[in-house]
Amino acid sequence: MVSCPVCAKEIEIGLINRHLDTCTSSCSRVESNVSTKSNLTNILNGNRSKSRSSLKKERNYTPSLKRARNEVVTIDDDETSSVSEQNTSNISLFVPDSPPPSTIDQHQDVDDEAIPPSKKLKKDSSPPPPPYTLTPQYHLEEELKLLKSQAKLPLAEKLRPKNLDQYIGQQHLVGPNGILRGFIERDRIPSMILWGPPGVGKTSLCRIISHETHSRFVELSATSSGISECRKVFEEAKNEYRLTKRQTVLFCDEIHRFNKAQQDIFLPYVEKGDIILIGATTENPSFQLNSALLSRCRVFVLNKLEVSDLNKVLCKAILIVNKTRKLLYNQPILKFNKQSVDYLSDLSDGDSRGALNLLEIADSHFLKSPSNNNNNNNNDISNENANFIDITPELLKHIFKRTHLIYDRVGDAHYDTISAFHKSVRGSDANAALYYLGKMIKGGENPLYIARRMIRIASEDIGVLDNTCLPLAIAAYQAVQFVGLPEADLALVQCAYKLCQAPKSVLIYRAWNKICSYIDKDPGFASAPIPLHLRNAPTKLMKDLDYSKGYKYNPDYLNGEVVQEYLPEKIKGTNFLDGKHLGDIADPDLQK
Repeated sequence: MVSCPVCAKEIEIGLINRHLDTCTSSCSRVESNVSTKSNLTNILNGNRSKSRSSLKKERNYTPSLKRARNEVVTIDDDETSSVSEQNTSNISLFVPDSPPPSTIDQHQDVDDEAIPPSKKLKKDSSPPPPPYTLTPQYHLEEELKLLKSQAKLPLAEKLRPKNLDQYIGQQHLVGPNGILRGFIERDRIPSMILWGPPGVGKTSLCRIISHETHSRFVELSATSSGISECRKVFEEAKNEYRLTKRQTVLFCDEIHRFNKAQQDIFLPYVEKGDIILIGATTENPSFQLNSALLSRCRVFVLNKLEVSDLNKVLCKAILIVNKTRKLLYNQPILKFNKQSVDYLSDLSDGDSRGALNLLEIADSHFLKSPSNNNNNNNNDISNENANFIDITPELLKHIFKRTHLIYDRVGDAHYDTISAFHKSVRGSDANAALYYLGKMIKGGENPLYIARRMIRIASEDIGVLDNTCLPLAIAAYQAVQFVGLPEADLALVQCAYKLCQAPKSVLIYRAWNKICSYIDKDPGFASAPIPLHLRNAPTKLMKDLDYSKGYKYNPDYLNGEVVQEYLPEKIKGTNFLDGKHLGDIADPDLQK
């Protein structure tokens, strides 16, 4: 028998090596546990200097990173409010009111080296605490690791939902009674086209489908992939189904970037069920996608997000931004009120990605460099030593300088806006017409395109009742050509206002449409022979054939009035001009 040099127990000489291994390992775990708990106790009790020095011994961090991390641990609850409490939608940085249940209070002033070995062994024999009694320091370190790993990711990627419960907006599709929710929950996904403006959740919805269903999921982008990649996916999908009976869902982002000939490659595989195609597009599929492909896919329309939905997205983002600022960079947190959040939502025009980008711009604007951490030169921050920065709508307007105008010059917004402008002029609403004109010009629309449309309006909607409008519209077009923007903007405004104020007539417009309709529907109508007396007779042969015979030259007669038929015999008596400048239907709303 020999005495153990660690625990002083009497051990058989043949078992001493095994006992030493077990004994030293147990003691090391106890010392480490007691040291960690002692440091955490100091942190929770506000002993910042002691916690900082002990962490410095245990971890070889650089001073700047270590200082920022340790200071974060002692954040007070009343200093971490990120949004004013007067608004229910405001966000605050989360700090626990009290630590979870723990036994570390018993060891507040215990020195690791003063614990006898026997005490350490006795303590080590107790079962470890369950997972739910982890200390705040453990949670904080885990959160710091997560924040550091995601520090370079865009906010849109950090907030991307993982399931339908986290998805915000599009309740008509993924709400409790939404058709897409039913497809996803039953794992019966059809081929579909998701059509909607940018930033409304098309890609996020497809990735939720990949998580919630049991199908194999492949993601391609038409901007970076070609037909060869698609063929490879098709072959892999056929092999996958042959071996495992598992279908493949192919998500093709920006599918409208494939031309109509390239889109034909999907047809046989979608028709046979080799793949389930999900296409996402911002363009009208009626114009951009093959009609054969559209007939095999259901089209779901995703709408712009409501202000309330954007507020939810922004509130989640503000929480992440403030955690990153305080815990990772030791920066003052951003305190948004409801008006500021509403302002960002209005500015983004239903685009969640745009709203998050605006928030990132505001976050970057208020980041202080380390050299100026204690010497603030930023006029936007009123209190030099403040732990938060009040963000007001006026401050956001100063940051962004100008309205964040969203106008698509080649998509549906292009046609929708010019249509609204034309109909406002037709309705003699100068106020609305000038609004749409301003929206197009400020959005970067080609001014010649607007001037061409006003030339059309002058003939189509005003016509013969005010013959001065057509020359004015042509003059506005020439002014844009000669002068250009911004000087020619008032020429467009002047013409638009004149067109709104002019009397309206569609007499010639309706007559012309009626003639075109007759010609298109009845081939005999267009080929009706011209009367002989109206034909030209420049040669003797034509005169011998009675061309121009019997024609009455109107200027030779009193008041130019003669009895003479001008229409072909086949359509004689047809009247295209009904003499009405406008219709005769009374609007029932005017009677109210």
